[in-house]
Amino acid sequence: MSIPVVTVGQAQEDVVGGLERLHGPVTVVRRCTELAELLAACQSGLARAAVVAEGSEDLTASLADRLGAVGVAIIALTDSPEEAARLHGIGVTSALTTVDSAALAERISDAVAQLTGSGLTGRRPASNGLTASGLTGGKQREHGFAETGAALRPEADEAVPVPSAAGTGKIVAVWGPAGSPGRTLVAVNIAGELAAAGQSVLLVDADSYGASVAAVLGLLDEAAGLAQACRLADQGLLDRETLLRVAVPVAATAGSFRVLTGITRADRWTELRSAALALVLERAREVADVVVVDTGFCLEADEELSFDTMAPRRNAATLRSLEMADTVFAVGAADPVGVPRLVRGLAELETAVPGVAPEVVMNKVRAAAVGRSPERQLREAWDRYGPGTGIKAFLPSDPGASDAALLSGSLLLEVAPDSRLRAAIARLVCAPVQQKRRSSVFSSTAKAKLRG
Repeated sequence: MSIPVVTVGQAQEDVVGGLERLHGPVTVVRRCTELAELLAACQSGLARAAVVAEGSEDLTASLADRLGAVGVAIIALTDSPEEAARLHGIGVTSALTTVDSAALAERISDAVAQLTGSGLTGRRPASNGLTASGLTGGKQREHGFAETGAALRPEADEAVPVPSAAGTGKIVAVWGPAGSPGRTLVAVNIAGELAAAGQSVLLVDADSYGASVAAVLGLLDEAAGLAQACRLADQGLLDRETLLRVAVPVAATAGSFRVLTGITRADRWTELRSAALALVLERAREVADVVVVDTGFCLEADEELSFDTMAPRRNAATLRSLEMADTVFAVGAADPVGVPRLVRGLAELETAVPGVAPEVVMNKVRAAAVGRSPERQLREAWDRYGPGTGIKAFLPSDPGASDAALLSGSLLLEVAPDSRLRAAIARLVCAPVQQKRRSSVFSSTAKAKLRG
């Protein structure tokens, strides 16, 4: 099989000449003068592999992800162990600048085979990690994004540091259709209840349309922690300590957790690129027992609307969060408008993220909107017209408690610890109701992970 290759960098002459003298399947079809030209050549379908002879520092996780999406593997040449480790972290294969032509050709062939065989956005099977002690169960799943160079381990003389093992923390995504069904309220208080139960928790605001976690918690934060983390991850510079520095600590009466705040303006959605967010969530697994993600509502695969396959995707943050989640809570408003929206939204969710097994949560349950015995009527209607997925929980409407929490920028467990809404959310995640217990995001588990 012929493997067309494009190259870039001042050192490409030796690379090109050596590969051409082999007369093998690896064939150089274009010599580019800059990275932008190489990207255009790859996007046009000209090549199956790209060799970056110089300038590897300009490579990012998003670039590798997009080239992988069009079937192009990247091999970068560098003599720096630190740069090789960074490249490995963003899914790029590296080799020494002195690598001989035969070895380089073999790596190119292996990289293309690996990319073709594994794909780039493999869906991991859903698993629910809810246990009596919080979200500590569930099956640890594979990466939700491709590691282009996973099978291309460096030779011994390249001395690339071995990356740390994948974290064991669980990802909980809170999603819901359009119409303000209460996603953020549920996500924030799930984080608070799990922190009160002794879990180390990281709350992530990944809503690219209307991020509001910071406002709900009363945080005067304009830095957009998630955007900062994605930027560092895209460059291969996000480690565990840096992630914890970027995340904002939130201290509550019965525990504390950390928050990666969302983008401060909707037009900043381009900063939440899919590959970078995936790296952030994988790193978050290493520092927290539970990662709670407040997602956006829209599931539209907007790449179908664009001819530019290299362009960022507005809904990538939501889709990637749902793909990587161990547990997905689908929140819908319990009224004549919210229920049909949720039914249609679940069908869209199944199409957008095949194999997902959401836990349905009916929020704002009240007799005034549904009639007498609202839970019974909702369950009967759901059994008759719903998509076959049972209802996991009913969260009662409690505007007094909700408004008090929003006004003070606090959790329900602080301003309304005895409210039925607070108790229902605690039961949803199987967290015992805690009143005064202190816990921290730097729990013994998280500290042990950081020391390791």
